[in-house]
Amino acid sequence: MAFSLNKVQLIGNLGKDAETSFTTSNLAVTKFSVATTRGKKTKDGNWENETTWHNIVAFGLNDFIKDQLKRGAKVYVEGRLDYQQYEKDGQTKYYTSIIADSNGIIPLDRKESNYSGSSDSGGSFTESAPAQDDTSEEKDDLPF
Repeated sequence: MAFSLNKVQLIGNLGKDAETSFTTSNLAVTKFSVATTRGKKTKDGNWENETTWHNIVAFGLNDFIKDQLKRGAKVYVEGRLDYQQYEKDGQTKYYTSIIADSNGIIPLDRKESNYSGSSDSGGSFTESAPAQDDTSEEKDDLPF
């Protein structure tokens, strides 16, 4: 068998909030679009941005990832190209999408609410200085 590869990697921003539906076998299907932008030089020598929209389909995403997929959020997507065709009004229509890998979606925007947990949430990502123990008889001579 000949070697082949169908792999796509994108970093871009969501155009709108992701939408999740369920198949008849209760598998979650999440769909969203991602915009990627690149600069290109026009014929008159000026630079302009060119935006390309990509349709993403992901199966079985966990709730944490789905909650991060909001309009404008920056996201990394890894998956494979998928081509579909269908008939509409007697014409053949073509649809290209990216089927995301199960671990191929990584939110890149850090939400502050996720990183400043309370003490009863199992820990916090914020550090505080340790309390000074003034009753200690020995003082370290270390400058830090």
